Order: sequence, then C-alpha cells, then structure tokens
Amino acid sequence: MTDVLRYAAFSTLAGGGNPAGVVLDAADLTPETMQSIAAAVGYSETAFVLGARAGDPRRYAIRYFSPLAEVPFCGHATIATSVAIAERHGAGSLLFDTPVGEISVETSTDRHGVIARLRSVPTSSVAASEADVSRALTALRWSATDLGELPAHVAYAGNRHLVLHARSRGRLRDLDYDVAALTTLMIERRWTTLQLVYIENELLIHSRNPFPVGGVVEDPATGAAAAALGGYLRAVGRVTEPLSILIRQGEDMGRPSELRLDVSPDDPRVVVSGRATPIAT
Repeated sequence: MTDVLRYAAFSTLAGGGNPAGVVLDAADLTPETMQSIAAAVGYSETAFVLGARAGDPRRYAIRYFSPLAEVPFCGHATIATSVAIAERHGAGSLLFDTPVGEISVETSTDRHGVIARLRSVPTSSVAASEADVSRALTALRWSATDLGELPAHVAYAGNRHLVLHARSRGRLRDLDYDVAALTTLMIERRWTTLQLVYIENELLIHSRNPFPVGGVVEDPATGAAAAALGGYLRAVGRVTEPLSILIRQGEDMGRPSELRLDVSPDDPRVVVSGRATPIAT
C-alpha cells in the first residue's frame, strides 16, 4: 500500500492552511495510479516524489496531481514535501525537477519546527483582456465597481492565474461565484486559479483563490499563486525596493494561512516561504 503523508501547508495548525498529500516514494507509480491516489486523498493537490537523482541525494523529480488532473506546479504541496523531507533527513537545500523547471527550496529549523523557502521560476505578468475580465466578473457575480485601482493581469510563476484587485476587504470576504461559468472560462484560458486580492498596505495582502478546475471550490493557501502575485506586483509598479509581504489567505473559509512573499524590483524570481504541520489520520 502506498504511504500518503498529509500536511497542512502554510500553517502551524493542522486545522489551518491548505492540506496537501505527499508521497515520498512514488518511483514505481504510474501516472494513472498517481491520479487515482490524488482523487482518493481529495486534497487540492498531492505531490509525488519520484526519487532522488543519481549522485545528488538532495535533488528530486516530482509531479503534482489534483483530484481531477495533473498540475504542472503546486507551491503548497512543494512546501509540504520539503518539510516532510527535512523532518526525515535533516534541513538543508533541496532541488526539485518539476514539469515547469527547477525549483529550489531552503529548509531550516527553529524552536517552532521546519520552515521552507521556495524560490520560484521567473515570474511574469501581462494585462488581461477586457473580455476575459468581464466574463470573470460575471462568473464571480462582481461588478466593475468592485475592483480596485490596480489593473487586472494574468500572472505566471509555473501556472497562470488571473489577478483581480478587490476594492475592499468586504468584497473579498463575500465570495459566492458561478462554479460552472468560472470553470469554463478557466479551462479555456488555462488559468489554474483566480487570485483575488485586497491590499491592506504594502506589506499585508489578503487573498482568496477559487480553484474549481482542480475539483475544489477554493484553495485556502496557494504558493504558486503567491509567487505569481510577486510578478504581478512588480509589473504594476508596486515593488520599488525589496519587500517582505505577508499574505493572509483562508481566513474566510475557516482555514487561516500565512504565506511570506519576498520580492525585489530587479529579480523576476520570488521567494515564498511558510511552514507545514502534519495532519493526523
């Protein structure tokens, strides 16, 4: 029987964060088996470690599956996997060969346990079309007046995410969208999540991430989207000096999460960091 570890990523509480499945020994599993396991686990993603590369015990091939399909990259499952490896083999540097490229992670320990710092692939962000924004707003049951002053973008950090800046924290809190309509649009545009954000100040951002294409209504913590958000903030001129930004996510769905985003104006790569807590089964 395959051993599936379960972690709550980006939280120090098993009841917070985003649950992720982790299979540390998946070298002999077929893609069909991995998909079946991910569906049975039922979390937004499960990570499958295919084994260490020859000659480098800290470098691993990895794949990610949602309950419905393979995902090119998943930030919270990478954080969970990194914590699981550090707990078993000691903290240090890790390198993951993912379908979107190399992802490096630094793990360290303190009195609270393991913290993992993921360095993204180069991020990018481009303006979204008016037609796509209009369809997204209709599916969200939002209007144009619900948007803040920052433009809508499609941001990338391994996956693509539509980023919408909400005018108020209250608008972000009241989320009730048309699942079918949003799913159709996201599949057409190959968006992994919507990144709905309210910027409280330059160092604190509130986020919600609908993820119907993965078989869940919403992600309580999304590392890949957080990395893409770093690219978005750079593109719209919000990063003029190195910033360490706290992203709060999952609060409105009862799974509070904290993601740390470090972004610099002269580096398209960003760092997303957080903890992960084992979930008892």
